[in-house]
Amino acid sequence: MTRSSIAGRRVADGDYEGPDRRQRLRIEGDAKQAMETGRNRLLVGGLLFAMAFSVVGARLVEVGVLGAAPERNEATIWDVDPDRFARADIVDRNGIVLATNLPTRALFADARIVDAKEAPEIARKLAGIIPDLDVAGTRERLASGRAFIYLHRDLTPAQVMEVNRLGVPGLNFEDAEARVYPHGRLVSHVIGLTDIDNNGLAGIEKRFDTELRGGNEPVRLSLDIRVQDMLREELYKAMTEFSAIGAAGMVLDVHTGEIVGMSSLPDFDPNNIETATEDAIFNRGTLGVYEMGSTFKLFNTAMALDSGRVSLANAFDATRPMKVSRFLISDYHAKNRWLSVPEILVYSSNVGSAKMAQFVGTQTQKDFLGKLGMLKAAALEIPEVGAPLLPSPWRDINTLTISFGHGIAVSPVQLVNGVATLVNGGIFRDPTLIARNVQASGEGRRVISRATSDTMRALMRAVVMEGTGKKALVPGYMVGGKTGTAEKQVNGRYKKKALMSSFVAAFPLQNPRYVVLAMLDEPKGTKDTFGYATGGWVAAPVVGAVVERLAHLYALPPVDETEPSVLQAVSLPVMEPGGMLKLASY
Repeated sequence: MTRSSIAGRRVADGDYEGPDRRQRLRIEGDAKQAMETGRNRLLVGGLLFAMAFSVVGARLVEVGVLGAAPERNEATIWDVDPDRFARADIVDRNGIVLATNLPTRALFADARIVDAKEAPEIARKLAGIIPDLDVAGTRERLASGRAFIYLHRDLTPAQVMEVNRLGVPGLNFEDAEARVYPHGRLVSHVIGLTDIDNNGLAGIEKRFDTELRGGNEPVRLSLDIRVQDMLREELYKAMTEFSAIGAAGMVLDVHTGEIVGMSSLPDFDPNNIETATEDAIFNRGTLGVYEMGSTFKLFNTAMALDSGRVSLANAFDATRPMKVSRFLISDYHAKNRWLSVPEILVYSSNVGSAKMAQFVGTQTQKDFLGKLGMLKAAALEIPEVGAPLLPSPWRDINTLTISFGHGIAVSPVQLVNGVATLVNGGIFRDPTLIARNVQASGEGRRVISRATSDTMRALMRAVVMEGTGKKALVPGYMVGGKTGTAEKQVNGRYKKKALMSSFVAAFPLQNPRYVVLAMLDEPKGTKDTFGYATGGWVAAPVVGAVVERLAHLYALPPVDETEPSVLQAVSLPVMEPGGMLKLASY
């Protein structure tokens, strides 16, 4: 066999190969290795994706099914930095929250990113998620091309999620806080409200804006939300029954000056201020000033007695109306005889009150009302406080009419605080809406003697037992007070049958704790009141209802009103028919 034939056989059998064959096999091997590496990488990548989706799926099941909340350090769509916003709560005297902040989100857009042609459709979709969205305004803002535009504030978590699902480029969210008032209109005039940026606009929110922004401790008010609720309920019932255009009421602690309840109707919901009317926003209890009518006879009587020039044994001529210049002062239910000091108050004699004031004098009257805080605005912790309307000059005729509550206009809070001074032993303290703990013998200034205060309590009790306040009687709780009915002034003239009817009372008179006021603005008489809309008919029953509920709330025990020690505390001295000393017959 030749050498050439042997070489050819080896090639055929594969036992021999030349240079070209070796190169080709090397290339084929490299290709196979590359394919194998690629398959391995795809397998690893697939496993990693599967693991990632498993983690996400498990997390969704945890949150959606099991209800687990995301940790605060996770980058969720609802995390809000708690330190970014800080406005303290407002609470009542028992710690019940009256105003607080809740975390929320504000929706904004970068209109440079938003396609202007899509703005109408985006606005329409957003409106489907946010019902109160201004669609036309949103459409215009999205098409404006500006870098930062607010679209809506105070989104709920559900709304944030729905907006995110739209997947619209250029929409984003900003951490925010919403001021919330859990009791709505119940404390609206006291609490006030904030603007959209949490700046105080009215009430406590405005007065304590700086302190609330500190965010450390809540502002604790003197109000008791339970008293507030019962007071508003009774006022609202009376306002509805007598078709009044408004009402106001107050409960004040006579020893501390704390206002435990204060309501003004109509009121408003600070959570939805856009629906409030101007009349609803107006605070009748502190900002409104009114001629208080015969309730002022309490101050006139206390002034005369404390001056030392008049005693309970004195009498004044009320046999006929009193004519001064072109003015005629007359009595609603005239007795047409001389009246003792107690009778002047019990029978609510304008003539007797005027003659008593005339006897004591103008300067004494001005000084006394000044000491009672009636000649300047009340020092109260809200901005909405009205200044009294005073006569200038203060002429003799003003002295006469002021004695029975005409010719001077004060706020209801001034009236209530003045009555508290008369019954608490004679100590004046500024009224307050902030919780305080002042003992009866603590801060304040003396206005009348304790003896005069004791006498005034007895006289107020007589008004309820024998005079115009009978409908405020609550057995066992020794209520005493005074009615007031005054015609309102409209455009400088008194408007017939447009009455401001009120009743102010203290209880329990043997050891006074609270003063309660009810006032109805333009009430209308009913069949049950025989057409009358005076304070004794429409306001006194409100005070009686509040006193009864307040006594039960605070577990104040009733007393036996026939027990000698109780009677002694509110008794007037017995005078013989001929024992009155006649002082004035002007």
